[in-house]
Amino acid sequence: MRKEEIKNRESGLPDKSGGSGDGKSGDKSKEIFGNTISDGDYKKAVRSKERFVRKFGDDSHADYPAVVRKNPYLGDVLGIRDIRVGKEAAEKIPEEERESFDLDKGIIVGNIRMGFGHYRISIAMASCAHALGYRPYWLDLNSFPETVCTKVISAQNDLYSKGSRISQKSRAFNHFVWEPMNYEGFRKLSYNSSDQKNAELMAPVFHGIPKEIPLIGTHVWPAQAAVHAGMKYVVNAIPDNWPMALHLAEGSVHTVQTHQAYQGYRILNGMRGGEVLSPMPRESLVYTGHYIDHELVSNIEADCGRRIRRHKEKKPLRFLLTIGGAGAQKEIFAAIIQYLIPFVRKKEAVLYVNVGDYRNVWDELTKEIPELSDVSEEHFNDWENTASFAEDALSEEVTGIHAFWHENIFQAVYCTNLLMRSADVLVTKPSELSFYPVPKLFIHRIGGHEKWGAIHSAEIGDGTLECDDIPHVLQMISLFLNDPEFLSDMCENIMTNKTIGIYNGAYEAVKIAVRLRQSETK
Repeated sequence: MRKEEIKNRESGLPDKSGGSGDGKSGDKSKEIFGNTISDGDYKKAVRSKERFVRKFGDDSHADYPAVVRKNPYLGDVLGIRDIRVGKEAAEKIPEEERESFDLDKGIIVGNIRMGFGHYRISIAMASCAHALGYRPYWLDLNSFPETVCTKVISAQNDLYSKGSRISQKSRAFNHFVWEPMNYEGFRKLSYNSSDQKNAELMAPVFHGIPKEIPLIGTHVWPAQAAVHAGMKYVVNAIPDNWPMALHLAEGSVHTVQTHQAYQGYRILNGMRGGEVLSPMPRESLVYTGHYIDHELVSNIEADCGRRIRRHKEKKPLRFLLTIGGAGAQKEIFAAIIQYLIPFVRKKEAVLYVNVGDYRNVWDELTKEIPELSDVSEEHFNDWENTASFAEDALSEEVTGIHAFWHENIFQAVYCTNLLMRSADVLVTKPSELSFYPVPKLFIHRIGGHEKWGAIHSAEIGDGTLECDDIPHVLQMISLFLNDPEFLSDMCENIMTNKTIGIYNGAYEAVKIAVRLRQSETK
């Protein structure tokens, strides 16, 4: 659906009259957008839920309280409030710190800690909600240990993280197991059937949350669980550019960041082999553009202008290396750092290295590269220092290597966002960062689905091709260092992309969530 159509519709809600648009009732594991799931796959989905019930129990009848407090890390910056669910969580919050739900201006950002990507997208949603005058509520379904919901998510998250790390160490595992699972396994409707059945166990978390507050899920499980729990206005912000049934949450409005993803999701392309499937209803799918923070979008021209000027004046080129939430790919980072240290010493390059909340990664890098400690400055677990450095770097000269580590997950993730504005080149795997408005150098992916992020970025001109190995990564670094047009072209493309709304996806997702409620209350 076009954004203009959403704006003009009297109702943005999925059709409740029945048929494939009816996602609010019925067993969502038996039929997905009008496509019947086979008896065998449905029974498999039921068995999946039963296994979790045997392992963790069933708290469907639990009466979990929901308590609101100001987020101690990003509450002042982005207006974020935390929703804490369960008696254990509620007891830790003093009465004087508790706040009421804002039923008029509140928007819930439903997420899970699974790597850094879903947190980063959530921060973008919260940032744009705040900029548009709304109150963002942070709901991490993986942060309530007494609930079956968190136990189920944690078990799957641990398994995924383990697989991600193994895939970086074993080419055979990556080739025969990990890439196929992330590329084709998650693509199947049968996978969504099982996920929907498991998500029924996550619904009790919403018991004490007002159902009329709009919710944006930045992972499919919060969106699925919200629909199962009867939340009235749910947006499912799909993160990937490779259409997979994994990301379907029937009963919500799905948003996507690219036109390629829109077409693939609209016809549920390849989600049951070569079969032509019943498509998603138009009102269930919206192209929005990339999910980017207000602070980054609003400063695109200024930040790109500074990059171009620094490069013309032959200032040191600033590379930002950010490690993923799975803590993998250290070997690639080590090779990049070793290659760039001579350029750093000659003041031709600067390195920002954000290891997130993985202090051990930095320790291992300094052991592997003894000279690293001599040329680096550590900004560790001192948020004021990090924020001050990021602000000063916008207008002042920077030299050397700067390492960042923060124990808190919010600071670990948001650190990259702050450093991004003064960086010239972001070095990253093609994850959620593929969509960010900064020149990007893509190292090898973790999971086949990620490659489509790099493809999209290269096509719109704000990032490189995916570099499959270290020699090609170093070749691309050399191009950035030696070709004066390589960086400036990306900066010009980023500024052009902004003029056509490519980076407005988070604003649009927030507006859709608000219009869902407004259209039903008219």
